[in-house]
Amino acid sequence: MTTDEHTLLNHYNITNLYPVAWPAEKDESDVSEDEQPKSKPQTKRLAHQRSNSRYSVLARSTSDRRSLVPGSEKTGDGVENLVQKDEPDPLGGPDSVVRILRHKGLPVEEDQRLRNRFLLSSTTFSPTLYLSQVHSNASTESLLQGLDFLSRSIDQKSASLKVLVESNFERFVRAKSTIDNVYAEMRNQGAEASLPQRPRTHSRSRITSKGSAHFRNISGQGPFSPRGLDKPLPSDKKKHALSKESEYGVQGIKGPLSEVAVKAEEIWGPALGGQEREESLRTAMASIERNKGVLEVDAAIVNCIKHRNYDNLVAEYKRARQYAEDARTIFSGASGDRRPLTDSDLYQIVITGRMWSSVEVQIDDFKRDIWRRLTNVEAPSPSSGARNMSDDHMALISVLLELGVQDNPIWFWLLSSYDHLKNKIIASFERSRVEIEILRRRIANADPPSTATLAAHLKAPGNPASHDKQQPVDGPSIIEFWHLVYGSMNNLLATPGGLLGEIIEFWEKAQAFIDGSKQATLPVGPDGQSRNHHRLSTEGVKELQKGVVELIEILRGSVFSFFADAPVEDVSMLYSPLPPTTPSTPKSAIFAPYAHQDSRFKFDASHPPPPSPKTGEAWEDFAFWPPYANSLSGVQYLEKLLNLVGTAATALARLPSVSSSSAVQRGLKSLVAGTRERCSKALVAAWIRDVEKFHLVENWERVGERHDRTKMPGYFLAFENTVLSGLQKIIYIPDVASKANATDIVTAPAAELLKDVRRHFERTLYTALSDMVRYSEMVSAPNNLPQTGSTKLSPPLTWAGAVSGAPERREIRLLLTMSNMQLFRTDLIPQLIAQFETNFSHKLTEETKMIKTALGQIEEKLFKSYAGPFARDLASMIHTGITSSTWVPTTDRPTELRPYVYEALLLLVNIHTEVTTTTPPLLHPIFSYLFEQIVLAFLSAFRARSERYTLAALMQATLDVEFVASILSQFTTARASELQSQVYQELDQRTDNSARMRLQNELPEMRAILKKLRDGTRGEFICFKKQRTAK
Repeated sequence: MTTDEHTLLNHYNITNLYPVAWPAEKDESDVSEDEQPKSKPQTKRLAHQRSNSRYSVLARSTSDRRSLVPGSEKTGDGVENLVQKDEPDPLGGPDSVVRILRHKGLPVEEDQRLRNRFLLSSTTFSPTLYLSQVHSNASTESLLQGLDFLSRSIDQKSASLKVLVESNFERFVRAKSTIDNVYAEMRNQGAEASLPQRPRTHSRSRITSKGSAHFRNISGQGPFSPRGLDKPLPSDKKKHALSKESEYGVQGIKGPLSEVAVKAEEIWGPALGGQEREESLRTAMASIERNKGVLEVDAAIVNCIKHRNYDNLVAEYKRARQYAEDARTIFSGASGDRRPLTDSDLYQIVITGRMWSSVEVQIDDFKRDIWRRLTNVEAPSPSSGARNMSDDHMALISVLLELGVQDNPIWFWLLSSYDHLKNKIIASFERSRVEIEILRRRIANADPPSTATLAAHLKAPGNPASHDKQQPVDGPSIIEFWHLVYGSMNNLLATPGGLLGEIIEFWEKAQAFIDGSKQATLPVGPDGQSRNHHRLSTEGVKELQKGVVELIEILRGSVFSFFADAPVEDVSMLYSPLPPTTPSTPKSAIFAPYAHQDSRFKFDASHPPPPSPKTGEAWEDFAFWPPYANSLSGVQYLEKLLNLVGTAATALARLPSVSSSSAVQRGLKSLVAGTRERCSKALVAAWIRDVEKFHLVENWERVGERHDRTKMPGYFLAFENTVLSGLQKIIYIPDVASKANATDIVTAPAAELLKDVRRHFERTLYTALSDMVRYSEMVSAPNNLPQTGSTKLSPPLTWAGAVSGAPERREIRLLLTMSNMQLFRTDLIPQLIAQFETNFSHKLTEETKMIKTALGQIEEKLFKSYAGPFARDLASMIHTGITSSTWVPTTDRPTELRPYVYEALLLLVNIHTEVTTTTPPLLHPIFSYLFEQIVLAFLSAFRARSERYTLAALMQATLDVEFVASILSQFTTARASELQSQVYQELDQRTDNSARMRLQNELPEMRAILKKLRDGTRGEFICFKKQRTAK
């Protein structure tokens, strides 16, 4: 601190040359004596006795000791002392004593006694305490320099005093003699005999320093006071006697001198004081103007820090360093030349020291903020504007290197990024897994989808509306679950925007620092001291590589555990508020957008979500599969998940630190293979469950103009095609495997996995076809109406799959099912087998034979389920009619058919109508079978008669058999012809030769009768007439 600065501080009684507020102590010290509290009567009486002149206000400044003794202060009881409030460092330090103590946190401004122990001008000055606090960090060299400075100061003052004494020694001697003589004369003058005297009160005087003094009669007994006129004046001798009673000879002149001093102060005080202040201010302004840059640099740095203007900040910091170097040069030059510093140099050194001290504080705070921001690698700085994160952290590193730091900011940022990524991967995965489990439990505890909803979802692939507008393949809650799973995995494994992308980006940045390409644009700092931070050590590079491998292993292990492990049991990390037993989550583990609290996963610890019920379902073992989900939504989202996992694994395998590690390569392969196997296992389980319920899709709606088929086969074909295509993409992951170098990670599926898929494919075909037959037989007609036109009523079966749109008659449903089954056998099953062989590159030769055999058995069973009851009815009619006692004609030549023949043919007419209106292609096989059963019934009935056949009976049997055969002639088969021959043989065996010979003679007549009968029933049985094909 310079002398001028110290003078200004003491003159205005302030602690700072640039105050920002009016000091409170100035208000207290400026209170006039007329404004003193009334509790001090003596002060009030003195104020009343003072002159009421219009210049009396200046008397306070005359009597105020602070105006004459710079830096003096007043104690708590109003008594002033000569100890200054602050003083320069006696050892030549750049700052004042009180300022240094204030920076150290000592209450020197509030505690006067403590401050006096550090001030050299105080009688309580403690050297030990002064050195331990003010120069606690001083080196031996600096203390020796301070000692030299103190010695020179003492020598200068002692030399001045010695010269003064030597040059005026004779005057001092003469003055001493004169003073002694005058003192002896004045002391003895007016001495009188010792008489009893009344004690009297002497007036007290206050003496100011530097000869500026005035005396005032405090008691009001001066010669010029009004009350003094009432008392007798002492004699002149006694008045000038140097005794205590005469106040040592000054009693007479005390009053006039006091008045003169007051008047002189009133007249000349403002002028003299103003001139001094003007000179001081002019000197201060000149120094300020000369060192304007030094005074401005501190504010400029503060402004740059506030607005984060790093370029200007570095420039201002360099300018401040240059000012500090200039000040050091001035001080070093003066110290080297052993010459005193000029006031200008001293002022420059002081303000530069203050500036540099403030700048260092600002820069240290700024560096701490930059270090803190380097740890926050989550988001870019708000001031970076359009700059990305890379630019932001590079700017921070550049600023630290430019300012100069001890630690390496590059290494610090890399370690912070590593810790951030590690904590983020763990926290994000754990939170996502718990959120998925909570949603899974809620779906599991909800009601399963209804049969109508499930049927609508299974029909979605074959619904034409789904090609124009995306039709949901599962319920909203299931789709929400899949979106949550995919979003969580995408957040972990996505290359752009995911944690995997952050890992790759971190390694690319680390590799750039390792190669040194990033450091090309970084500054070297002041005097090149930051150059050693530009290169990473070999150990550091190895640690970085190990860190990247560790991050990859954490990410890989998290994803693999999600797919391979069972659902988690503990979901307490999402309790709101957290229970006391749950450890608090560290702040480093909270990241955006994962710091949000989704209302779906917010619940109280006293009301946790109920656990998932254990019903033995396959989906209970998979954390990634939503309860009650169908295979269609599974193939849609599992394909995306496998592509995401495969893409992430191949991207990680291309990293240099991973490609050189066989262990990590094996881990990535196992990740893809394990995830693929678990997804396939979950999907085929849902596939079987959907096929077992696929009969719900059958609503008996016909296909366009083809009224002999329903839409169910088309739905099943579309469903199977969708599942097979999705399963092929899940097992082979073709979108990833087709990329370069992906085959090292995405390997071919295991043979056991393909075998399992093939086995489930065969099972789906068997299950679907079997359930079709069972469904057509079990579903009841609406309202259990009787099936008219049949000899029986369909059994009123009740089943969950019953639909209101089902046909009333069971036989119609069987016909439609048989027509559908033919379509399966001739077209759909071969298509599905061919698609499986194409998708999975595996021939199903043996399996095809087995499927065809099973399909034939199913068709045969279905055919018999429809035609069997009719065949039994026809056989019963024929057997009853032939074995009846009235069957043998009473005439020798019968001309009419028996009634049972018309009943059987009428039943066949109804069957013909039903088949031709429902499934015309099935007419010939059905009636061929029924004709065979009719002929077989004739044979059985004729054998059942015990008596021998007469000629009339032979003629009646021949008419009945031949009429039926002629009506159903277009449905004749080889077996029917053979059976008909057996009928005639049976009749021939049961008659005699005479009847046999007579029958031959009656044949022409019988042909005429048959022709007449056919012509008579042409209208009734015209439906059996073979239609001519148009040319």
